[in-house]
Amino acid sequence: MHYLGIDVAKAKLDCSLLIDVDSGKRKLKSVANSPDGITALLSWITKQSILSTELHVVMEATGIYHEQAAIILHDAGVTVSLINPAHIKSFSRGLGVRTKTDGVDSLILARYAALIKPQRWMPPLPEVRILQGLLARREAIQQDLLREKNRQEKSVVAKESSLIQQSITDSIAFLTEQLKKIQSQIDDHIDGNPSLKHDLELLQSIPAIGKKSSTQLLAVMHLHTFHSAEQLSAYLGLVPVERQSGTSLMGRARLSKTGPSHIRAILYMAAIVAVRYNPHVKALYGRLLAKGKTKMSALGAAMRKLVHLCFGVVKTQKKYQSDYQNV
Repeated sequence: MHYLGIDVAKAKLDCSLLIDVDSGKRKLKSVANSPDGITALLSWITKQSILSTELHVVMEATGIYHEQAAIILHDAGVTVSLINPAHIKSFSRGLGVRTKTDGVDSLILARYAALIKPQRWMPPLPEVRILQGLLARREAIQQDLLREKNRQEKSVVAKESSLIQQSITDSIAFLTEQLKKIQSQIDDHIDGNPSLKHDLELLQSIPAIGKKSSTQLLAVMHLHTFHSAEQLSAYLGLVPVERQSGTSLMGRARLSKTGPSHIRAILYMAAIVAVRYNPHVKALYGRLLAKGKTKMSALGAAMRKLVHLCFGVVKTQKKYQSDYQNV
């Protein structure tokens, strides 16, 4: 297997084909981040006497800019792996690398591929990508609406002119209507896909998992491959990180908070409801408080428990059962 690291930018892809793992010897190639550029990259790989099935490409998951290259390379038979940028940063520190350029970054990715051999990425189904886009659009509209409402409040306090206040009111009305429209499109899209609809019903069978939290988790669980509830929790930044060393460092454990913060915010609100109305989460929350844990620490565990329950119902394809034994 040959290893290629790709540092992704909006306009270009900087690539390092690793020739020797120990010495770091490599061949460099920079192409446009476009279908033509990726085709040129594949042609260059062929000229190196490497078959696409013998190539393992590693790139960071950088917003949306990596998606086109990842899909085209995957369809060409290349093994593609998408890595959390935080993991690559830690790996780079472990190698003692101080320099940061596009070429160096691509080499680090190639060395990561050769040493770690990360799992193969599989592109999500088209209907899942559409759902992801709709949810991202809903989030953007909600943020715009919140900003306009804040402006409206400030304009009243500042006694702005009626023209300005009317403009803000019109903007709020428009965004409110757009929010209703995008939510209707999300509902219609899920209803039109039996697999998504079924899994959404499973998630919503869990007390405290409502419409907003279930759709967000539905997209995450269909976009990525998780082999365990622990992996899903880690992706969402809900695993505890301890800071203890000898007798001098006794830091309090905290959540890692890696991954999508907006989903954690939604799960936090769901956990507040769950500690009252979800039997499993309520029992866990009570046990932790009885052991002297803080409320925030117990809520973090409640969020993680909710995620485990969500993974469980989708994995087993069975609705939530309140009498199911805790494990």
